Amino acid sequence: MDLEQRLDELKALGLYRRMRRVSGPQGPRVVLDGEPVLLLCSSNHLGLADHPRVREAAADAAMRWGVGAGGTRLAGGTMTIHRRLEERLAAFHGTGAALLYGSGYLASLGVVGALAEPGTVVCCDELSHAALLDGCALGGADTRVYAHGDVDHLAALLDETAGRPAVVVTDSVFATEGDVAPLEELVDVAQRHGARTVVDEAHAVGCLGPGGRGAVAEAGLEGEVDVVIGSLAKALGSYGAYAACDPTTARFLANRSRTLLHSTAPPPPAVAGALAALELLVEQPHRVERLQGNAAALRAELARAGFDTGGSTTQIVPLVVGDAGLALRIRDHALAGGVFAEALAPPIVATGTARLRLSVMASHTKAELRDAAQVLGRAAQRAGFRPAPAAPAAPARDEAPPAAAPRPFDGHADREIAQAA
Repeated sequence: MDLEQRLDELKALGLYRRMRRVSGPQGPRVVLDGEPVLLLCSSNHLGLADHPRVREAAADAAMRWGVGAGGTRLAGGTMTIHRRLEERLAAFHGTGAALLYGSGYLASLGVVGALAEPGTVVCCDELSHAALLDGCALGGADTRVYAHGDVDHLAALLDETAGRPAVVVTDSVFATEGDVAPLEELVDVAQRHGARTVVDEAHAVGCLGPGGRGAVAEAGLEGEVDVVIGSLAKALGSYGAYAACDPTTARFLANRSRTLLHSTAPPPPAVAGALAALELLVEQPHRVERLQGNAAALRAELARAGFDTGGSTTQIVPLVVGDAGLALRIRDHALAGGVFAEALAPPIVATGTARLRLSVMASHTKAELRDAAQVLGRAAQRAGFRPAPAAPAAPARDEAPPAAAPRPFDGHADREIAQAA
């Protein structure tokens, strides 16, 4: 394989991306490659990554427990600080246990991979995160993909495989769409078919639900979902992830989850930082309300400018423009105007739905978001995008969004890149 040739092919397809350098801590405004910009693509949703209490907790942990855990969870890597955070997370979610992983990808891959044993049927939403889809392959289960948010399609798949062990897997907040899965209906269908449920709440913990406990709690399903996967690296501003579940499931995962068995335990400073951030979330739930208010404000400004924000009702706001080249040009013009929002093109999203994926923070001001919408509007015009007539903003969180039409499953990103090239 000629790697330079492959890179040229990716550039020609509009799929090449490069790492940009942020100088200083994550915040609503950063210095990017030497230039000041408003950051609209950070998952630091509550602005806690550089909070003084979070920083101090991480620094103190480094002095007390060291920088690294030194081993896997089962080989001496589990420290007092790990157990403490697991206990707090279990209490936060109202589960009997929680199990820490080194990253969100490792958690999703490891949980699904352990439960998706050969002979098991796994039904997964077509827009679920790549780690969940990879977990299906890792476990060797019979994987069935249902159309995005389509409960009837899910029920039909479970009917077809009746009598076999089954697991239903979904994100709660979808990372490229910003919409929320119909969790109440999904859980009902799963329970009627005797299937386990795994819900990835990476973009929901700290962002939705009472006290920021996520979309599962918002739907009134605490205690009804078998495994809730949460991130420490987004709203909680640190690094790592976890599975919140009952004690039996936690013990099973500790013995069968390959990404936990073969990975070094999360570093103590990151664990302590997440613990401090969780305490701040519990003490200051108004951060969640501010985040939701900021997201609604940005969606409204973009809708007035004629942008299609899809079915987003959360802090993830897709600016759908269709053509991949157009999305890249808008991104570049916006960056020149002082706003950084990354573009997503196929195969990350379906053909014809290229977009800028905007990610709101509680630490943005509404004035900053209003100005950002104007910058994006001017960037779109310079790139050749013609806004539609003023469109209504997405419904509020307590209103049901209109059902989106299912779209074909695009498969795993790496596989699609290879095919496209």
